[in-house]
Amino acid sequence: MGKFSFIAHMPDAPGSLHRAAEIIKKYDGNINRIQFDRRIDPGTVFYEVTASDVSYQKITDELAAIGYLQSSIKPLDFLKFCVYLPHQPGALYEFLSYTTSAGANIALIDFDDKGRHPNRLTVSLNLEQSTVIDTLLDQLKSRYRLEIIEYDKTGRHLDDTVFYVRYAQEVRELIGESEEAFLLSFMADTNHIAQELMDRGFDPRKAFDCVLTTGRTLNATNGDRFYADVQQFPLTLDTTLFCFQLPCGGSIFLIQTPDELVMIDTGYGIYHEAVMTMFSHNGLGNLRNLSCIVVTHADGDHCGAAGFFKVPVFLHKDTREIIRTNNRAYGSRNQESVLEEFYTKMINLFSGFNAPQDIRCFPDPSEKFRATLPVLRTMQVGDITLEILEGLGGHTCGQVFLYSPAHGLLFAADALINFSSLSTERADYSSLAAFLVTSVNVNSELAKQERIALLALAEETDRALASTGRRCLICGGHGAVSVLENGKLVPFGEIKRYEAKKSA
Repeated sequence: MGKFSFIAHMPDAPGSLHRAAEIIKKYDGNINRIQFDRRIDPGTVFYEVTASDVSYQKITDELAAIGYLQSSIKPLDFLKFCVYLPHQPGALYEFLSYTTSAGANIALIDFDDKGRHPNRLTVSLNLEQSTVIDTLLDQLKSRYRLEIIEYDKTGRHLDDTVFYVRYAQEVRELIGESEEAFLLSFMADTNHIAQELMDRGFDPRKAFDCVLTTGRTLNATNGDRFYADVQQFPLTLDTTLFCFQLPCGGSIFLIQTPDELVMIDTGYGIYHEAVMTMFSHNGLGNLRNLSCIVVTHADGDHCGAAGFFKVPVFLHKDTREIIRTNNRAYGSRNQESVLEEFYTKMINLFSGFNAPQDIRCFPDPSEKFRATLPVLRTMQVGDITLEILEGLGGHTCGQVFLYSPAHGLLFAADALINFSSLSTERADYSSLAAFLVTSVNVNSELAKQERIALLALAEETDRALASTGRRCLICGGHGAVSVLENGKLVPFGEIKRYEAKKSA
């Protein structure tokens, strides 16, 4: 027995759901999930069933035979026109015989013999094939006076009677052409999270909007529209820290020494070319001296470009497993959450995720702790010694932090962020993920404990460095590099704006 999913597109008529259920029952299929909402789409139903391979094949064969099984998502053409009918009995009936024969789905029809145009009928149609439209128009032109108002082949003007077709077309515009099976699966997955969010009291349509807005925002901030906020700090006479806060998602940190560069987190894969141009603009060349990458955790905005670099990538073994399973909730109590799993797949798709190749996992914890955080190992970058601290599994399992007490450095990943330093655009983008997974932390209680531990480390480091006049630089996964002032994170140092279009 296996679990299978499929999409049915049924006539909007009494008994359609019952007929499909009868076929599933006939072949001993057990329905695990069904979702249909007329308010979203009046003809599309999503199923997950448990059945044997043979039974599932028979179920889908019989559904296909009666025209219920949706095996592709063909972009529909939209046609809006006016037709002038004779004012006599049967005129509308005769006109509709043409549209019915063409298999057209009428999205709008408008006529009033007491209106300004008593003989004019306005019609909007959705059709699957352009050739059908051409044939239909030829037939109508030979019989009626016509005025074409709008003819759209992009799917942008389809109405909500074909909501999922329109949604699939908008996904196509984000990722390019892809196989029908993939689009059907992605559509079913989005429907599943919409169903889950609706059960939690949220508007299901917002789920579809957030998915599309995520992809559109990434595309809209790339290429010549890419920008970043840049900070630079001298750590020693020979060592410099760079922070590049990207338009969407996490920041990239580079530690530059006379002999090497070490990168901490990589940003999204979709930004890679723009990021490399930005590095060059900031005097870092093409990173020929890059010796390794440290990935703090498995979210795509922190490791999604790692595969572009042919250097060792150091990360936690749980981070490796999250990448392998394509599920950011791996290893947590939310591991089975459909929201977490879908979000991981969706964001990795839209953001051009390029997985690290040469993975080097950190060792198991030693007996040493910083606050409540186990020390995994130390690493040397020039004259800077960094301790790798293991997180507790709050934001994701396998999240690590980097700490140098001697030089006042704390790379806090997504456990400690100066949210007040985020621009409105970055905050709005972050809110999309927060809605789709309801919480960006897989365990909020553990995330709170991590935050407390990191703040304690920062305060302890500030006290130790007080006589030197230096501060503990808190390098959060998002936002500006900051310091603690009366318990609050405050941006530190100069922040410069880089814009691709101005540097070209």
